[in-house]
Amino acid sequence: MAISDTFLADRITATEAQIVAYEAAILAFANNGAIQTYKLDTGQTVQTVTRSDLAELNKTLDILYNRLSTLCARRDGAASIGRPAW
Repeated sequence: MAISDTFLADRITATEAQIVAYEAAILAFANNGAIQTYKLDTGQTVQTVTRSDLAELNKTLDILYNRLSTLCARRDGAASIGRPAW
């Protein structure tokens, strides 16, 4: 089943917005403990996270970057590695 370019572009845009939201949450906690809770709004859900969730936030951020990379590869074509035939 082929995936349309429009669908991939929409998913890429949504994933980029989620990445921005998670990076904002992580950055808010990077201020030496002044903030203990943060409302994370991904555009789909609003969730309150705490400083203790920082490891999980970083893990989710890595997952989102991986998803973005996969979606871009599907849309733009994956890189290929060539080697000489001799």
